[in-house]
Amino acid sequence: MEKDIYILAIESSCDETAAAVVKNGREVLSNIISSQIALHTLYGGVVPEIASRKHIEKINQVIEEALKESGRTLKEIDAIAVTYGPGLVGPLLVGVSAAKAISFATGIPLVGVHHIEGHISANYIENKELEPPFICLVVSGGHSHLVVVKDYGEYEIIGKTRDDAAGEAFDKVARAIGLGYPGGPKIDKLVAEKGNPEAIHFPRAKVEDNAYDFSFSGLKSAVLNYLNGCQMKGEEVNVADVAASFQQAVVDVLVEHAMHAVKQYRFDKFAIAGGVASNSALRKAFEERCQKENIAFYHPSPILCTDNAAMIGAAGYYEFRKGMVSDLSLNAVPNLRLGER
Repeated sequence: MEKDIYILAIESSCDETAAAVVKNGREVLSNIISSQIALHTLYGGVVPEIASRKHIEKINQVIEEALKESGRTLKEIDAIAVTYGPGLVGPLLVGVSAAKAISFATGIPLVGVHHIEGHISANYIENKELEPPFICLVVSGGHSHLVVVKDYGEYEIIGKTRDDAAGEAFDKVARAIGLGYPGGPKIDKLVAEKGNPEAIHFPRAKVEDNAYDFSFSGLKSAVLNYLNGCQMKGEEVNVADVAASFQQAVVDVLVEHAMHAVKQYRFDKFAIAGGVASNSALRKAFEERCQKENIAFYHPSPILCTDNAAMIGAAGYYEFRKGMVSDLSLNAVPNLRLGER
């Protein structure tokens, strides 16, 4: 019987300071998240300098809490996994510095983890049967990627956004219709309560030279033009209908592109990940389509869709198993590409 492997994971790529202890890549013993959403809401979005300062305040606290809740001590930790990119450079540096300091002081191996790889790996935590290969759609505030997961740690990006990420479009449209930040959850809640997704037809963009790529800037502009047109004509805007129609346009594009890729690559497994993956309309649309196409559909719980350290621990476990250990020269790489080291 193989020895159990315990990973202490740290995530600080944006505005969540998080730490977790994960056993064997799939069992979460603790998952502590300190969110800064309330603070950044005052500014309508994440302010990097403020985020960095808050990470410094919270990082030791969340690490200690994660260890305490897990019932493990540092002496029982086999490796420290930390997000080192992509993300905001200041916040990333806080997490990387903390992980390196612990590694230096204890001799525990250090494992640098790609943030998107973490999101993909969140699916392994609650879906014990899921193993590569499969296709995963990663949709968040900064990323819209269609990824072929060839094996643990082996990825091929077949589609990505040419401009705005899906989550970024949600935030900008939410701000334009007066909902504020963060846009995704607020639009989702408003649409769930009221709103007709067929009230207004907004465009569904296609990229000619790659059927798997996304473009959401045109959709965002179409919403802004509609709002400006209503203002110029003195017409009342039904905010719920605008939100619902916009959301439906995003969902339609994401579902069509992803299902096209699944068919073309002949997979029978599909997963979603990232903050936008917690959107109820998107999850429902994929559930219905995958059931119709006889495709196994996997998705993390909403708490594992947003930035968290448990997903970094899951990814770090498989990197550690392959011997992908980092040295103390590990640095933050804000524009790190998936598959790069």
